[in-house]
Amino acid sequence: MSDARLETVDRIFAGAIRVHEEARRADQTPLVRAADAIAAAFASGHLLLAFGNGGSAADAQHFVAEFVGRFQRERRAVPAIALTTDTSILTAIGNDYAFDRVFARQVEALGAAGDVAFGITTSGGSANVLEAFRVARARGLTTVALTGPSGGLSRS
Repeated sequence: MSDARLETVDRIFAGAIRVHEEARRADQTPLVRAADAIAAAFASGHLLLAFGNGGSAADAQHFVAEFVGRFQRERRAVPAIALTTDTSILTAIGNDYAFDRVFARQVEALGAAGDVAFGITTSGGSANVLEAFRVARARGLTTVALTGPSGGLSRS
């Protein structure tokens, strides 16, 4: 095996370690607040709605699977849904309205005050994620954004 390939692998691992160390040193209050909001929603019988685009869609689906299935221990299933999985809904809304509305329309249909809207956007600026947050806030849902390093437009 070439030294260059080994150096590449080592550089990737070093980068991952650096990201984890930076995250560990950062203010973890927002993470705890998000976890508390989700736990409170579940404790009061409310729903988690998760969404994102591309790889973030896959992350939303995996996140939800851990709540509906189990994570680390056996426990009751909790109500969570990924708004990224129904291709008929996604394509109908995208066609009849606009792609910017694919998550917002589902929040309108499924979300209620006390639920949590959990959006993932690495850029912080995905129009359909931001629109879903606007609708969620208007309906009284708690919003949690998982963004990339800049935070993007997610605070708008």
